[in-house]
Amino acid sequence: MSETGSRWAPSQTDGPHRAGGTASEEVTATPDLELKLPARAENVAVVRHAFGGFAEVLTVDEQTLADIKLAVTEACTNVVMHAYEDDARGSLEVDASFDDTRLTVVIRDNGRGILPRPDSPGLGLGLPLIATLAESLELGTDDGDHTEVRMTFRLDEQAEVA
Repeated sequence: MSETGSRWAPSQTDGPHRAGGTASEEVTATPDLELKLPARAENVAVVRHAFGGFAEVLTVDEQTLADIKLAVTEACTNVVMHAYEDDARGSLEVDASFDDTRLTVVIRDNGRGILPRPDSPGLGLGLPLIATLAESLELGTDDGDHTEVRMTFRLDEQAEVA
């Protein structure tokens, strides 16, 4: 169990650039960005816009920012589309923490979890896309049984070149 109280299943989607420590170990006790919104389609754009503004603090290249925003958008869209029954209301929570080399983003909901759905309205490409864009991707639940998608992105360009 990590300092954030999360239980994690080993991810089969860790990126090839993984270096020391797990994403769950890298999240600080107080995130640099916290959002809690109703899980509605229009709030996916709100989160994406917040990460656009967050980039002013991060100083990352345009491609890295585009990858971060796309992965975050996919994870938030998954919450809106899949986490809750049609008539149920629920939340979309986003935490982000960064240091000089990495950004860790946690997308959380209190819905039904990540389960295969034969009636899924999507194509099932969201999580594989996120895994391609992020340095690492971890799927799990916290102590309150909230579903969490944890993504880590490399921020330092030198590490990518090495």
